[in-house]
Amino acid sequence: MTQKSPSFSLTVLTINTHKGFTAFNRRFILPELRDAVRTVGADIVCLQEVLGAHEVHSLKVENWPDSSHYEFLADSMWNDYAYGRNAVYPEGHHGNALLSRYPIEHYENRDISVGESEKRGLLCCRIVPPELATPVHAVCVHLGLREAHRQAQLAMLSDWVNQLPENEPVVVAGDFNDWRLRANYPLKKLAGLEEIFTRATGRPARTFPAKFPLLRLDRIYVKNAHASHPATLALKPWRHLSDHAPLSAEIHL
Repeated sequence: MTQKSPSFSLTVLTINTHKGFTAFNRRFILPELRDAVRTVGADIVCLQEVLGAHEVHSLKVENWPDSSHYEFLADSMWNDYAYGRNAVYPEGHHGNALLSRYPIEHYENRDISVGESEKRGLLCCRIVPPELATPVHAVCVHLGLREAHRQAQLAMLSDWVNQLPENEPVVVAGDFNDWRLRANYPLKKLAGLEEIFTRATGRPARTFPAKFPLLRLDRIYVKNAHASHPATLALKPWRHLSDHAPLSAEIHL
């Protein structure tokens, strides 16, 4: 019988793709973004604002892929992917996506919209690396713009985490829109989630705007896991590929 490895790590990357365009939608740069994402060599990639379909852009934009943006980004480098459609409009839809080198055994897109505000979701994936005896629960997040909505969404995220088996590792990554720095305390208190940049440096990373990061909007949280080498990828070639600086880290399980 094959023995499971007592030590295992994976690299996580999170980035807001801005629907494949540069700031102010001046230029379509999804092929360049794919090349940059590949250089990181991440095992799990969490994507926010990724287009699932757009009937107008597909007819007018040069180099528009035949497949969805998340399939185009996954290509042959990530064996599995999941997509959670959140915003739906006449031309198409966008939401969160997760790319994985390891099999995604199950996924669901949990609606965490508050009232009549913009639709938001938690893309929750159960990933099963062959080397591990337990699954890894990975969540891609994009929270709302209003503080009261975010607090309600943090409570919903905490409730979901608390329903998981007690000792299984959890990774939560994405755009929290938390410029007021009020997410860490409730997530730690309610669900035992720790933000890896805060653990390493005392505060979340500055990620927005990417060309001159001031606001600490993007995060990576873990539970039943440890992180090393947390990095903000704000320098070339990233600065023109998204309005958010990507975050990466090695997660030890």
